[in-house]
Amino acid sequence: MSTDTVKRFDRIIAILVQLQSKRIVKAQELADRFEVSLRTIYRDVRTLETSGIPIVSEAGVGYSIMEGYRLPPVMFTREEAGSFVAAEKFMQKFLDKTLGSYHESAMFKIKSVLRGREKDWVEALESQIVVDPSADLFNTEIPDALQIIFESIAEKNQVFLSYHASRSDETTERNIEPVGLFHENGFWYIMAYCHFRKDYRQFRTDRIVDIKRTNLDFTLDHGSLDEYRKDTDSCPKIKVRIAVDKHVIPYINSGKNYYGFVSQQAEGNTVEMTFMTRDIHNSFSRWYLMFCDYATILEPESLKIRVREIIEKGLTNIG
Repeated sequence: MSTDTVKRFDRIIAILVQLQSKRIVKAQELADRFEVSLRTIYRDVRTLETSGIPIVSEAGVGYSIMEGYRLPPVMFTREEAGSFVAAEKFMQKFLDKTLGSYHESAMFKIKSVLRGREKDWVEALESQIVVDPSADLFNTEIPDALQIIFESIAEKNQVFLSYHASRSDETTERNIEPVGLFHENGFWYIMAYCHFRKDYRQFRTDRIVDIKRTNLDFTLDHGSLDEYRKDTDSCPKIKVRIAVDKHVIPYINSGKNYYGFVSQQAEGNTVEMTFMTRDIHNSFSRWYLMFCDYATILEPESLKIRVREIIEKGLTNIG
């Protein structure tokens, strides 16, 4: 059997698995995933159809498997089974309590179809992998926050939110229409249309004080999550350049992207780092203070002034 034949067989099986995983799958989506032409995808789908798989094709919509058709359980490779362990450990820590319990239930079902040696592989790894987030991702008093947001997005119902913003001592109440969720720099964020602000805003899940379902429908048709995140990224930014002792670089690498890192260039014993940041008054200046004894501010002057203000106030508080 030729290598091309094996690759085609593997691709056709993978297409079948993907068709089982979604209600509708577009031909272009399959072509992009497998990096082949649309003509190749059409041919592969016809092969599945001639083998007896009842595939429904609708022009301009995509492919689906006929409702009610059931296929035998999919067998997993050892490496795929091993990936479940990492997924389970992350989900236990990165989902709220309610969704975490659903994922745990789903994992039992997945493990139930593993062959004996794959079960042994998974069990050998489970106790040896630990995930420990650096911060709480959710308010433990609302264990079903993500579940409510998921339902809201899928069913297009507004949710009530009681929220504590980072720069306020007050908790505000508002109705929102969630557009999507994203995880960035160690936190979960909800992108949503806020009826209180009459605009799109993002909300950090750990700052949600309370969240409730409502019977109110969405009032707007929302675009994709990426569209609104691009709008957020278009906010004005300030260029910052600092020269950092090269021995300190490994210790600040993990956080630099959060502060708008753009590039860096080594010059002798120092590394010149360039950032484009939105907040030098609080966010960037306070991060810089963590390693200021090993770094020099090259620009802007406003950052130097702000850092001096913080240091002087700190010295006053020390007494």
